[in-house]
Amino acid sequence: MWDSFQLPGQNLNASISHPVLRAWHTAGAGQSPDGTCQFGLDSLIFPLFVTEVPGAREPISSLPGQFRLGPGEIEAYLAPLVELGLRSVLLFGVITDASTLPKDDTGSAADLAAGPVRTAIRIIRERFPSLLIACDLCLCGYTGHGHCGLPSPADAADCHAPGASGLDHRLSIQRLGDIALAFALEGAHVIAPSDMQDGRIAAIKHALAHRNLQNRVSVMSYSAKFASCFYGPFRAAANSAPGSGDRSCYQLPAGARGLASRAISRDVAEGADFIMVKPGMPYLDIVRDAANEYPNVPVAIYQVSGEYAMLYHAAQHGALQLRAAVQESLEGAVRAGSRILITYYTPHLLHWWAGREYEY
Repeated sequence: MWDSFQLPGQNLNASISHPVLRAWHTAGAGQSPDGTCQFGLDSLIFPLFVTEVPGAREPISSLPGQFRLGPGEIEAYLAPLVELGLRSVLLFGVITDASTLPKDDTGSAADLAAGPVRTAIRIIRERFPSLLIACDLCLCGYTGHGHCGLPSPADAADCHAPGASGLDHRLSIQRLGDIALAFALEGAHVIAPSDMQDGRIAAIKHALAHRNLQNRVSVMSYSAKFASCFYGPFRAAANSAPGSGDRSCYQLPAGARGLASRAISRDVAEGADFIMVKPGMPYLDIVRDAANEYPNVPVAIYQVSGEYAMLYHAAQHGALQLRAAVQESLEGAVRAGSRILITYYTPHLLHWWAGREYEY
């Protein structure tokens, strides 16, 4: 019997299974409702930190204006944003109470039904059925060692072990496929693997195809994810910093333009529906390279936590005007070739475009 997984690049239905996904394939990034930007509501994805603590609405000190939300706060927080035109969210699970959901070497809490991501998916699907749900896929936030895969027995997740990355590649991508499937079965529209392990796109596609979900759930790959100092505020927000070593053995070196191209080509060949460059502003040349090489595969940029904080604090000290800086930085990404903009400034933009001030 013909297996659709054998031709991953031919499975196109998943990438147009939701109205927002179809908009990403449309030429151009649209226009903001107030006409001030050359990108619109469909272009924006709001990264959302969700936790297992029921009534949590915890401000994130490293990301002013952002919160960790428990199940009891998700609806109240999102409702006014959806009313303003929010189309898409990107969920990040955060374990805040290890006595309730333990962190272990296999990241067992990642795909538990009571875990933060699956719980959030259920709430959003029920309360906001039109909202596109993308789920970040990684193990770092669910493991005690804080790395993006499962440790090999010999190296105990030490990225600097001689001759090894410290991660068991085969077990890592198998585990990622299992978690992706759990998110998909719960109702996620997009799986967004950020782990940077070789072969994980194929593993995820295979897991989805095994349950006949290959035409319903798409994959947005963090294809060109660089080892960057701009992730600092996020790691504090997500409680996901590595316990030892660093991630330089699987995230890309800052100057590695050719390697970024190879990583993108690898993921497209394995069937990625969308590709991402992260961080955004320092790597717009990579965005342009990707858009030139794969003009028919929509490119996302992630304006990461350090970029958010940099603009916020510069504005707080009078160095620039926040709205102008945010819009200019994102229009630069669109000009470089991005159609999808993942930014913590999504709520701000929704308010600004509606003629309102954003209140912290």
